[in-house]
Amino acid sequence: MLLNSVQGEMALRVLVIGSGAREHALVWALARSGERPELFVTPGNPGIWELARPLEIPPQEHRELARFCRLERIRLVVVGPEQPLSEGIADVLRDAGSAVFGPSKAAAQLEASKAFAKGFMERYGIPTARYRVFTRRDAEAARRYVEAHPLPVVLKASGLAAGKGVTVATTRQEALESLEALLEGAFGEAAETFVVEEFLAGEELSVLALCDGERFCLPPPARDYKRALEGDRGKNTGGMGAYAPVPIPEQLRQRIQQRIIAPAVQGMAREGTPFVGCLYAGLMLVGEEPYVLEFNVRFGDPEAQVVLPSVEVDWLELLGSAAEGRLRAGELQATRSACCVVLASQGYPDAPQTGARISGVDAAAAMPDVLVFHAGTRFENGALWSAGGRVLSVVGLGQTLQQARQRAYEAVERIAFEGMMYRRDIAAQR
Repeated sequence: MLLNSVQGEMALRVLVIGSGAREHALVWALARSGERPELFVTPGNPGIWELARPLEIPPQEHRELARFCRLERIRLVVVGPEQPLSEGIADVLRDAGSAVFGPSKAAAQLEASKAFAKGFMERYGIPTARYRVFTRRDAEAARRYVEAHPLPVVLKASGLAAGKGVTVATTRQEALESLEALLEGAFGEAAETFVVEEFLAGEELSVLALCDGERFCLPPPARDYKRALEGDRGKNTGGMGAYAPVPIPEQLRQRIQQRIIAPAVQGMAREGTPFVGCLYAGLMLVGEEPYVLEFNVRFGDPEAQVVLPSVEVDWLELLGSAAEGRLRAGELQATRSACCVVLASQGYPDAPQTGARISGVDAAAAMPDVLVFHAGTRFENGALWSAGGRVLSVVGLGQTLQQARQRAYEAVERIAFEGMMYRRDIAAQR
């Protein structure tokens, strides 16, 4: 039984931190546990509040949250977004006695600092693109390097930029303009340090590893779509859709485990910062070789929306065992396919126009094998309104990917709001 719960006690209490579609998917998955947990969330969103009780304590109030967890006997905390992890929320909650699914502030550097992650990969022989790290004080050296670098070239803010601090420049002018934006503070402190790296061409793959500091368990891989427009055009976003599982050869699966995930988990432990939580490896498959584009330290969004529903497992038990250091290593097998289509506000990602009334969500969610996860929504005057760049994640499920995709897009057709934008090529056959 999870977390040494005792028969006859009140329901096992779990707190989820975050407010997006990823957190809605996590709450949905946790609520399906046979333990029938009592779920709390901060801050949450209208979809999540149907399943979990909202707290008035904001996520940045770490010590108040720790006090709440202690007084209300919260047995497990699941941290969704990267920002509170990078600020050390897991450390504060653990020090107060909570089991936490999420890495320490030190371990969260794998996402909070791309410069740190690059150095870490170099130390442990994890394959990644060749790179150079610069700070704003190195402006002239950075300009010379970018001017001479073969095209395309990738420029990344080192710090957290909500998935938008990356430019793949295909022309010299675009590369230099992107560099100047970094130097002029387009991403604030996140770009005080930045990375310039070679462009890798191939197919992207998202691999999530559930870790307890020593062992890891692998759900099926997913593929997400970061560009705003069909055909992988337009600006990078936080993600416009995804599907899972992605079938890969066994030899490639072993290569990913042995060359990337295992060295990362072992390396973090060796450096005194054992990784507990979800280690996300964003990979580029170049031929038959996997290279790490980035590490994230939490479930991906929208990857969580397809990985969690695709596997029939008690996610509460699984995440709790990782938080407690008793995870059973291995692989989780998908029992069905899942396809997620993100509905975004007009102008996303640069200047999303919010405040549009949303219709059709209940009708879509009532369809068989369809899930609708809220992201940027608010409920007011008896209606649902858009309140963010990414508004909803619409997920179709099926025995085949084609079936899942068809259900997702049929559900999308039932939802409407002014300026609604989405990609029509998620999981399209190539």
